[in-house]
Amino acid sequence: MGRPPKERRVGYIPEVKFFKPVGIPKRELKEVSLTIEEVEAIRLKDKEDLTQQEASERMEVSRPTFQRILTEARKKITDALIEGKSLKFRGGNYRFKPRCAKCGSDFNPKQKNGRHRWGQQVCPQCD
Repeated sequence: MGRPPKERRVGYIPEVKFFKPVGIPKRELKEVSLTIEEVEAIRLKDKEDLTQQEASERMEVSRPTFQRILTEARKKITDALIEGKSLKFRGGNYRFKPRCAKCGSDFNPKQKNGRHRWGQQVCPQCD
């Protein structure tokens, strides 16, 4: 029996949890599930344009582990797009710990001075 997977650090949880092709009822679609840490890997590598090393450090995993997460996420997204399946974001083994995009400091969105706006956490240090 292998050891339990380590929690991955996630700094963003998407508000939208489901995508589907237009014109096909949901009940007729096959569904592909992406874990929250797979969504985070795609966000860090492809949206934030970080190197794999930088992204793996942000998620607090090794670079090979990050590569495996990213590869699995891309396979799932490709399958959904090519085969006309829906995408659902859910589950995984992660802990939510945002980092400020401006000053780079870690913060807890539930801090006394922290605010929350539509899926964005506002840093209490630099607002």
